[in-house]
Amino acid sequence: MSFQLNGELVPVGGGDTIPLIRESMTLGRRESCDICLQFPNVSGLHAELIFRNGFWYIRDRNSKNGVKVNGMRVQEKVLQPKDEITIAKRRWVIQYEMPAGAQLPEEAKEENIMGRSLLEKAGLVEPPHEGKRDPKSRAKGFDPAEFLLEDEE
Repeated sequence: MSFQLNGELVPVGGGDTIPLIRESMTLGRRESCDICLQFPNVSGLHAELIFRNGFWYIRDRNSKNGVKVNGMRVQEKVLQPKDEITIAKRRWVIQYEMPAGAQLPEEAKEENIMGRSLLEKAGLVEPPHEGKRDPKSRAKGFDPAEFLLEDEE
């Protein structure tokens, strides 16, 4: 039986990488899991990694302590290369090649409702930009402080 390498999990902080060689791989404390995690805060069958249409997905299998992707607890999520997976305080970065020319599945494009402020969602302020930002620059458009302090006529 031959296996195709579809990526790997790289432990954050060092250690042996875990090759992702099947289209479905279980993670948990049970010895029958494909990826056996012998830690007390890992459920017997904690999570599942699924390779579908060239993308990796992670699914929590009703574990007690959950699964996080990039610090956010998830039930099921499409994984992008370099996403960080946390299970029981152990962290891995997933590395794989996405299909050439393929677009992310729709569920990966869903907006993180906690990721932006209400003012950003309403288009009243610009989201913060990564990297250095001029402290004198202000968001274009609506200034909530100015609105709140404005006198009524």
